[in-house]
Amino acid sequence: MPHLTSPNATKQGTGLHIGLGIPGFAHPLVAPAEWAELTRPRSASLHWVVLNVADGPGSRPDPHCLEAAGRLRNAGIRVLGHIDATYGARSFGEMVSDAQRYIDWYKVDGFFLDRCPTERTSLPEIRRTVTTLRAIRADAHVVLGHGTHPYPGYAESADQLVTFSGPWSDYRWSQVAEWTADYPPDRFCHFVHGVPGPHLDEALRIARWQGAATIYFTDRTDRGGRTDPWETMPGYWDEIVSRIGTGVSE
Repeated sequence: MPHLTSPNATKQGTGLHIGLGIPGFAHPLVAPAEWAELTRPRSASLHWVVLNVADGPGSRPDPHCLEAAGRLRNAGIRVLGHIDATYGARSFGEMVSDAQRYIDWYKVDGFFLDRCPTERTSLPEIRRTVTTLRAIRADAHVVLGHGTHPYPGYAESADQLVTFSGPWSDYRWSQVAEWTADYPPDRFCHFVHGVPGPHLDEALRIARWQGAATIYFTDRTDRGGRTDPWETMPGYWDEIVSRIGTGVSE
């Protein structure tokens, strides 16, 4: 299988600790159980949670989102504001404005730039955006949501890159870009939907071999692009939390 020949396999060995990154549940009024579950004591590492109020911060503060974000932050969990980069189509000013509202209204710890471009030509603008985000929020944790392997220079511009976001049918045969071996696994994230419960161990092994320390796997699907598979918690949530907390066998 292709993932077994990952350039990260030898470098990372068996010591990689995987944790969860939550791409963003539905609004707390729609998914109250999901948001409440995140603050329960657990052994697995929860790296961060994306807060997406209304395809961004919304036009005014939302008290339900403020409460949900506050509970997470009080529990020591990093909250990231969702900013849509629209593959480079959104302006610098629009993205910075979104970021400022997230800080003012929800006191976020960083930002998730969804639909981030991947091309070399877009790198200077993304670098400028990230630099500004860190200027308006000291120590901001910035994740670039490419969904695939971008031009390598992006790895120098953010704390983490999402280098895979898609269905299990693609992930199980995926291969990692060779340049990722130059970076530690805590720089990379994988989001995979449609992962059947019996294949959960296999999916976790792929993440380890490819050197991704932050993951989110779910059995939910996008139904051919008609739904958001990240909005609800996977049916095997307790199982994946338990397996991550105790380590993954090779």
